[in-house]
Amino acid sequence: MKLVRAAALAALAALPGWALAADIDGGALSGWWGIPFAGLLLSIALMPLIAPFFWHHHFGKLTAGWALAFLLPFAALFGVGAAGSSLVHALLAEYLPFVILLLALFTVAGGIYIRGNLRGTPALNVGILATGAVLASFMGTTGASMLLIRPLIRANAGRQHTAHIVVFFIFIVSNAGGALTPLGDPPLFLGFLKGVDFFWPLQHLFPQALFLVGALLALFFALDSWYMRRPGECTLPVAAAGDSSERFGFDGKANFALLGVIVALVLLSGFWKSGVAFDVAGTAVGLPGLVRDLGLLAVVWASLRITPTDVHLRNQFGWAPMAEVAKLFAGIFLTIIPVIAMLKAGTDGPFGAIVRAVTRPDGSPDPAMYFWAAGALSSFLDNAPTYLVFFNTAGGDAQLLMTTLAPTLAAISAGAVFMGANTYIGNAPNLMVKAIAEDRGVKMPSFFGYMLWSCGILLPLFVLMTWIWFV
Repeated sequence: MKLVRAAALAALAALPGWALAADIDGGALSGWWGIPFAGLLLSIALMPLIAPFFWHHHFGKLTAGWALAFLLPFAALFGVGAAGSSLVHALLAEYLPFVILLLALFTVAGGIYIRGNLRGTPALNVGILATGAVLASFMGTTGASMLLIRPLIRANAGRQHTAHIVVFFIFIVSNAGGALTPLGDPPLFLGFLKGVDFFWPLQHLFPQALFLVGALLALFFALDSWYMRRPGECTLPVAAAGDSSERFGFDGKANFALLGVIVALVLLSGFWKSGVAFDVAGTAVGLPGLVRDLGLLAVVWASLRITPTDVHLRNQFGWAPMAEVAKLFAGIFLTIIPVIAMLKAGTDGPFGAIVRAVTRPDGSPDPAMYFWAAGALSSFLDNAPTYLVFFNTAGGDAQLLMTTLAPTLAAISAGAVFMGANTYIGNAPNLMVKAIAEDRGVKMPSFFGYMLWSCGILLPLFVLMTWIWFV
C-alpha cells in the first residue's frame, strides 16, 4: 500500500497539469484493461483459500500490485494527465466518502457494549436477528454486525449447535437488513453518491426486504427450535459468560447519539443543494459532501475520546478489519476505472456482450437478468463495485434509473445487497462475523460448506422474489 500512497501523493503534486485531462473513452479501450480489476477480485476470492498465510501478511502489497498494473500502463499509453485525473476522481468522488462512512460506523459500533447474561432460546435469538435487521439499515450491516454478534454468541455459549445461528446472522443482519437506506450497505451508499435519493431504497425495496427477512426469521425459528428440542443441546442452564447477576444494559451509550449524528450528516449531504464546489484536477468536490466527510471524521474522533477503554477491551475492538477493508477497496476503486468506462460505452464497447445479456430484444433492460447478474457477481466478488458496474451498464443516469427504469435499479440494488450473503466473500461483514465466531469457539462451516447453506436456503427465496417482483 506504500506504492498506492506514493502514487496518490504524486497525483496530488501534479494536480494543475491534470485539470484539463479528458474523460476516458471506454469504446476505444480493449477488454484487456479489465484484467487488473478481475485479478484483484479473484485474489480476494481465492488467495485466502489457497494461501491464507501469504494473503494475511501480504494482501496490501498484492492489492497495490494490481492497482499499479492498471495505473502505470495507462499513464504510459494515455498520458500522466489522463491517469492522474482518473485517480483523483476515484479517490475524492468515490473512495474517500465510502471509506469514511464505513470508518465512522465501525468506530461508533465498536464503542457500544451490550452487557447482561441472556439465555439463547429460539425466541431470544429471533429477537436479536430481527433487531439487527432493523438496525442494519441505520448503522450499516458492518455496524449492526459488530454490535450484536458478540452478545448473540455469548447468549448461546452453553449450546451444542451454534453454527447455524451465525450463518443466519450473516444472512439477515450482515446482508438482507441493509437494503433500506444508503447507510445500510456499501452498494446503496455508492448509489447515493451517484445521485440516488436517500429514501429511494426504502420506497422500492421494502416489500422485497420484508419478504426475505421474514422468511429467513421463520425458517431460523423452526430450525433453532428443532435443535433446542434435541437431547443434550444445552450443556449449561444459562448460556452466559461472566457474573450471572449482571443486568442487561449498554455501556458506551453516548455512541448512540453519535449514530444519530452520522444519519444527520448523510441526510444533510443528500438534501443540501449548494452551488459551492472546489475543482480538484477536474473533479468537483461539493461543499455538502465535504461537510459530511469532515463531520464523519469528527464523529470518529469524538467516539474514540468518549468511549471508556474498558468498553473497547470487552468488545475486543481493533483496527485490523477496518484497515483490511480500506486497503482492498483502494485497489478496487482504482482498477474498476477502465471497467466502468468500457461499460458506459454500451453495446458498442468491449463489454457489449454483458450489456446485451441484460437487455431485452426491444432494447429495454431486463430486471430479472439484472437481479441475477448483479447477484451472481456480488456472491463471489464484492457487492459494492458490482453495483457500480451494473449501475453504469444500465446507463448510469440516477434520475432516469429512479423513475422510468425504477424496476431495473431495484433489481440491481436487491441483487447486490441480498446475494452478498451467498458466500463468505460477498460482503465485508461476512468474513468479520466468521472470524469473531471462530475466535469465540464456534465451528463455522468451510467456504463451500457455507455455500451449501446459502444455496439450500437463499436461492429458492431468490427464485420466488424474481417471479414476484422482477419478471
